[in-house]
Amino acid sequence: MADTTNPLAGKPVPPSLLTNIPRLISAYYTQTPDPAVATQKVAFGTSGHRGSSFNTAFNEAHILAITQAVCLYRKQAGVDGPLFLGIDTHALSEPAFISAVEVLAANGVETMIDDKHGYTPTPVVSHAILSYNRGRTSGLADGIVVSPSHNPPDEGGFKYNPPHGGPADTDATKWIQDKANEFLAAKLEGVKRISYTLAKKAACIHLFDYTTPYVADLTNVVDMEAIRASGVKLGIDPLGGAAVHYWQPVIERYKLNATIVNEAVDPTFRFMTADWDGKIRMDCSSPFAMASLIALRDKFDIAFANDTDTDRHGIVCPSGLMNPNTYLAAAVAYLFANRPHWGADCGIGKTAVSSSMIDRVAKKLGRKLVEVPVGFKFFVPGLSDGSLGFGGEESAGASFLRKDGGVWTTDKDGLILGLLAAEITAKAGKDPQKLYDEVTDGLGHSHYQRIDAPATGEQKKKLSSMSPEQFEATELAGEKIDAKLTRAPGNNQPIGGLKVVTQNGWFAARPSGTEEVYKIYAESFISQDHLKQIQNDAKAALTKVFEKG
Repeated sequence: MADTTNPLAGKPVPPSLLTNIPRLISAYYTQTPDPAVATQKVAFGTSGHRGSSFNTAFNEAHILAITQAVCLYRKQAGVDGPLFLGIDTHALSEPAFISAVEVLAANGVETMIDDKHGYTPTPVVSHAILSYNRGRTSGLADGIVVSPSHNPPDEGGFKYNPPHGGPADTDATKWIQDKANEFLAAKLEGVKRISYTLAKKAACIHLFDYTTPYVADLTNVVDMEAIRASGVKLGIDPLGGAAVHYWQPVIERYKLNATIVNEAVDPTFRFMTADWDGKIRMDCSSPFAMASLIALRDKFDIAFANDTDTDRHGIVCPSGLMNPNTYLAAAVAYLFANRPHWGADCGIGKTAVSSSMIDRVAKKLGRKLVEVPVGFKFFVPGLSDGSLGFGGEESAGASFLRKDGGVWTTDKDGLILGLLAAEITAKAGKDPQKLYDEVTDGLGHSHYQRIDAPATGEQKKKLSSMSPEQFEATELAGEKIDAKLTRAPGNNQPIGGLKVVTQNGWFAARPSGTEEVYKIYAESFISQDHLKQIQNDAKAALTKVFEKG
């Protein structure tokens, strides 16, 4: 979060600031990207290609090119099973879905689309891929998720999930990105496509029930019976996202005492309150975006929300919105005490920028901690083979194993993290915030914040490739520096920046992929003032590194 907060933050957005949806869709079809302009090329970040059609960053040509690249990638990777295709409720998701189906059908790819022509959460696509592939060694399935996650209403997103069910690694995304840009440069020559009218009737396009298998399987990952029997009162807000038609089947099947507080689907997302910068953003970890659900907290024992593609969770206790790091620590403490069939060697996964309170909880539990770079793809191997019971990110995304220790999803699952909060409340007899206070008693008090600092393109490049030796400081906020890391200790992969650790604090600095800033994540176990000192020392020391040339 930046240092400045917009006056609109936490308030309804004036109609004049809502996205003009007809113009957005028109731009998708009428604006043609120029591959010579960097911002108009296909660019796969940690969560696929994202952008707005207003900026010629997410247009028909992009999706046609990316989908054809995915078809070719599947062929050269030997993936010839069905492709599970899901979309969220962003306005650009529907036209991108149509473009993708036109190309998939023309290429003869067996494609599974929602039988109700509705929306499909990211974790449900992951669950479908893994369910299909279980026990198979050939004819494996993969998937595409059309969603920009929690991003503003004028943006679209397109993500590829290979047969392991999680986000694609950089070897796949770079191949797809480069091939797609070749198609853009060639004015889409080589892209196979048939009309949507014909594509819908193609023998390779299949209607698929995503909802029933996922909902029925929930009892194998969360104690749904305990939630039902307790009568714990739940409030659920899908924030107008892909889970909007999933929660009612969950409530009915498991007879939960739950209320869906908002069932609206509106591509302008006019029912949202503005985020910190005055923009609409379906970020369920933001107190500003979550203001409406927070205001209802006294009506429920526990409430939760999801972002638009349902891979994130926001947990609201009677005391208010939980900090994402706080909930991760509480979830870890609860799960490892209440999942007896998880192996003794089953570890805890966290990203390098998540709270060190998770480290302290892991040590208290006697469990190994696996710290990886930012990106859920780094948890995929551990969740797949059961060596990680839990993988979580500070940005409120996580997943965990089935009760029997088998893999559930290899992508973030906001549905089960919300239901876990209900299970905790039902079985522990206290909400997750109270559980956190109890399990971290004696472990110190965390003061955590993410801020942005300005940086030029050259400075961001230097930060992403710097070595620990280039950071010459020996002290941070009055404490001796114990470690300077540019690789994550859990898997020795580059963190894309720098992390500096002392006994009672740390900071990590990473360049933004979209803005002229770098992000500073910092935490102190001493005080809020000590946190500020860490942030100031970090900025000062990094400025010296940037100035060295």
